[in-house]
Amino acid sequence: MLLNERYQIIRTLGSGGFGETFLAEDTQMPSHRRCVIKQLKPIQNNPQIYQLVQERFGREAAILEDLGGSTDQIPCLYAYFKLNSQFYLVQEWIEGDTLTEKIRQQGLFSESAVRELLANLLPVLEYVHSKRIIHRDIKPDNIILRHRDGKPVLIDFGAVRESMGTVLNSQGNPTSSIVIGTPGYMPSEQAAGRPVYSSDLYSLGMTAIYLLTGQPPQALETDSRTGDLLWHRHAMNVSPALIEIIDKTIQYHPRDRFSSTREMLEALQGAVVSPIPPTPPAHSPATVSLNTPSTTQDKGRNNILIASAIAGGLIGGSVIIGFALTKSFQPVAQQTISPSVNLPTAKPQVIETPNLQSTPRIIETPNIKPIQISQPILTPSPSVVTISKPPEIPTTINNYFWLSQRLVTDADLNNKDGFELDIMRNSIFARHGRRFDTPGLQEYFDSQPWYSPRYSPKNFPTNLLSKIERQNVEYIAKYQDRHNLRHFKK
Repeated sequence: MLLNERYQIIRTLGSGGFGETFLAEDTQMPSHRRCVIKQLKPIQNNPQIYQLVQERFGREAAILEDLGGSTDQIPCLYAYFKLNSQFYLVQEWIEGDTLTEKIRQQGLFSESAVRELLANLLPVLEYVHSKRIIHRDIKPDNIILRHRDGKPVLIDFGAVRESMGTVLNSQGNPTSSIVIGTPGYMPSEQAAGRPVYSSDLYSLGMTAIYLLTGQPPQALETDSRTGDLLWHRHAMNVSPALIEIIDKTIQYHPRDRFSSTREMLEALQGAVVSPIPPTPPAHSPATVSLNTPSTTQDKGRNNILIASAIAGGLIGGSVIIGFALTKSFQPVAQQTISPSVNLPTAKPQVIETPNLQSTPRIIETPNIKPIQISQPILTPSPSVVTISKPPEIPTTINNYFWLSQRLVTDADLNNKDGFELDIMRNSIFARHGRRFDTPGLQEYFDSQPWYSPRYSPKNFPTNLLSKIERQNVEYIAKYQDRHNLRHFKK
């Protein structure tokens, strides 16, 4: 069958109330590229609304053309036309497996696989929402993992199908009588015909639950008192951090969910690395732990344990207790300071003890409790123990997923150093699974949870990069050369 004297139908991919979907070849292209053709049928054959449907169809098709042309994770729109009172969309054919097919093939997804999927999809959804579009039908069947690079592709936008469901109400005004979405994956406000942006996040959260548990929404029990889904019992190996994120996306009321895809992405990224404890208040006492075994570096050194206490009115002054013996040497317990330690001044705390001519030895007191030091302890000829906090080293800067969505500008690059610019530029390659010859770059991306290396630097297929990504790589490199901002050098 040759449709519109151009498209050779190969087979039917699916059918439903809105029409049928076909796999076809474009006979007017030299490559005879394959494409997907969606045949869309208005709900009612009412001549009064055909003009309106046609206008809305054209507007929605233009939006899809814009979306697909700006990211490679939404199928490109090749054509749209009307034939024999029916409407047709011609879209890019994505060769891959839906998430539903993946579950059948390999079983449940690991937590890291779900994190990577969300981290790759949320920037796409953020771009869709920036165009004032709500997808309305996010579910495992509408996310394809592309074979050539493993990236998730979002398909089957419900906005076009909604325009096909336009009818006239009793007052003769156009309205939509069709609720777009899939039961179980859409929230209550969408079922009532009033979707919001966080409705898509709800659907994405339900999709994540299916991937982690293998349980479709209808199979999950709910709390009879609160209405909350009882899915945790099916996901015993999922971390509390990810459970908390997913739980927030599937809250009943939109105000209790993440307000945007950006907020959800930041929460996902923040949950990957354990936060560094904040600086404690000035009144926090210093504590000494005696339960940590000594290291080999401690052997052969003089070791002194100081236990001090201020007795106040009980003994009328400060008492310093020191222990030192000249008997055979024993390993000493290492002193550690709890994260809550803070010192009275900005300088390191100094604990001083008298010089002892004999070889000191520790008397271990395992039952001693942490002692609060309320004032400096000073004695002549000190041996000094300095307590300091290790520097905070960031493990991540930014995933820069948006570099696949829009062109970079100088405003995005200003005030960044050479290290961050190198990470920014090479993150484009890293997202496609490239490895790096430069040890520092490889070490950085190995620490990122979304990074999945597949190609050596020499075998990396550059055609994986989209036009936007290639332009951004070149732009950032020229900016770095112009300002002499290069950190990694082979």
